[in-house]
Amino acid sequence: MVADHLRFLWPQAYGLFVPGRLAFPLFCLAIAVNVGRSRPGTLASGANARYLGWMCAFSVMSELPYRWLDTGSETFSVMPTLTLGLLVAWGVHHSQVAARMLGLVAAVAAAWHSDALMYGLPGVLLPAVLLLATVRGGLFWVLACLTAMAANLTNSWLADHPTAPLALLILASVALSVPLGAWLLRRDSWAVPRIGRWGYGFYPLHLLVIKALQGLS
Repeated sequence: MVADHLRFLWPQAYGLFVPGRLAFPLFCLAIAVNVGRSRPGTLASGANARYLGWMCAFSVMSELPYRWLDTGSETFSVMPTLTLGLLVAWGVHHSQVAARMLGLVAAVAAAWHSDALMYGLPGVLLPAVLLLATVRGGLFWVLACLTAMAANLTNSWLADHPTAPLALLILASVALSVPLGAWLLRRDSWAVPRIGRWGYGFYPLHLLVIKALQGLS
């Protein structure tokens, strides 16, 4: 993600867009894994309330830094997409009527306002598809790859030039992000430090830092 956004400092380094495409599917996979760890039927919990609260709070807090840095963007920051994706994943994981309704409302809202969301409706659906992939495996991993690619094709340049060499590299990077994430999940021997609540603030903070460096240059 940071590598991708460094293009705002060095526009000639447009190639950073290729590895930068790994970030969103991996964020969605992290949401899928977090949702999958909870026991089905336990939607109404303090942990879930805090999870959604922090996601909503930083959706609001991230918008100004995002708009300040990317003045030409026609979408919200990535945070609303991930927040709606969390609701849809809850709807898939939990069987209560409330969970199903939350997921359905989130999916309908994403479909209705797809053009205003970064990665559009496919991006909102990706955490749920990845959740199904981690639980059921098989063809759901293929579906996750296709959904991740569809999410990136909401980018106007990629949609207009899908067969350009750079576009093919980008889509290949996106497709590879899903098996890469699956491989990382199997590395049980790796001790990965837990990211605390400070991780929520990293997104708007790094946007502000890049904007400040942009001003200095």
